[in-house]
Amino acid sequence: MPHPAPRTTVPRVIDIPRELAASQEKFNGEAGRAFITGLPERTARFLDRWELKPDGTPMHGVSALVLPVLRPGGTPAVLKLQILDEESEGEPVALRAWNGDGAVRLLDHDEPTGTMLLERLDETRMLSHLPDTHQAVVTIAELLAHLTSFPAPPGLRRLGDIAGAMLDRTPWALGRIPDPEARRLVADCAAAVREVAGEPGDRLLHWDLHDENVLASDRAPWLAIDPKPLAGDPGFELWPALDNRYDPDDILWRFDAMTDILALDRPRARAWTLGRLLQNTLWDIEDDRPLDDTQLEIARRLRSHGN
Repeated sequence: MPHPAPRTTVPRVIDIPRELAASQEKFNGEAGRAFITGLPERTARFLDRWELKPDGTPMHGVSALVLPVLRPGGTPAVLKLQILDEESEGEPVALRAWNGDGAVRLLDHDEPTGTMLLERLDETRMLSHLPDTHQAVVTIAELLAHLTSFPAPPGLRRLGDIAGAMLDRTPWALGRIPDPEARRLVADCAAAVREVAGEPGDRLLHWDLHDENVLASDRAPWLAIDPKPLAGDPGFELWPALDNRYDPDDILWRFDAMTDILALDRPRARAWTLGRLLQNTLWDIEDDRPLDDTQLEIARRLRSHGN
């Protein structure tokens, strides 16, 4: 979710958040540095092209700059500038398919750069601020039930391909996990994915619907933002809500509530949810990071649930 941050000023054009520059350097190297260097010019170009007026402090996530703007006539919107990669290139495809129904509305899009003009939601009211964590989980599940009712448009990343690639990398990863119990747990996650990989699904998935990617709006109580869309099984959507405001004793309640609301086959949803632990583990090992104890505990509790 975009948030205000310390920034470096580029005169007359835009303030570039220092944290965004650091994350681009960390995750994208030379391409990230080039993106940051080119942001002032790109921002000015799209302000001019779409006749926009800056209207507030820039915000950012890990990979994108989000600038509040006014359209001709004074309608509020946001300009989202980001590196174009396999995740971000699918975002406008998904937003067009949803067409504002359960998600932020796409107003304009530049395909070569991935720059988007989006309706402005209320960034001061995100689902993570809701005190009742159970209601937050229910809200995410209800949004997912609606969003995943849409068939995936052509051209999106496919869960079947992702699952196959993960399973191909699993033997390599297991050899780099020194703790026997964690290694067994990750192997069990891979085995669960292997059982369902032949039927990966064809629904439009958000993939990253955590409680900071749900914002309030005047036209709907809650709307999803920032999809990293896939074509696949809705069971692959549940992990972020299990991890939000982590409570080990609440994991199974959350999983059962979400699978009930989405009307999912529970063993199949469990297998795809364990697939998220496998995906995260592979990323941690590839980046030479230790495995996350919180995520391992989520997988432990799910592994035997319902058996």
